Amino acid sequence: MKTTSKIITSPMCEITCFEQEKVARIKAELLKEEVLLPQLAERYKLLGNTTRLKILLALAQGELCVCDIAHVIGLTMAAISHQLKLLRDQGWLAMRNDGKMVYYRLRSDDLLKALKDDGRLLRERLA
Repeated sequence: MKTTSKIITSPMCEITCFEQEKVARIKAELLKEEVLLPQLAERYKLLGNTTRLKILLALAQGELCVCDIAHVIGLTMAAISHQLKLLRDQGWLAMRNDGKMVYYRLRSDDLLKALKDDGRLLRERLA
């Protein structure tokens, strides 16, 4: 006798049945992170901008002045300065003045590692 299995195409459960203990455990774990999640979301929001990602990757090559960053990215110094301030406010960049020049560098090797790891994962997925 041949049996056929039903192919489910709905993205939702068709019945109400849940694992109460598993749900309770996961809810408790998420509650522990409740304070950090808005901060984490804000950081990902900042990283969700290609200009800021380009700036971070450019600075991964070493310290650059604002005018050099502007030339690398292809934007005005005013536009780059605005983006640099956002990144610096997160603590990701260090700034130093040298006369009339302002230089930026990455403060976080962990951020650079995370960006490179994410890029590697994306390349693997697209391959």
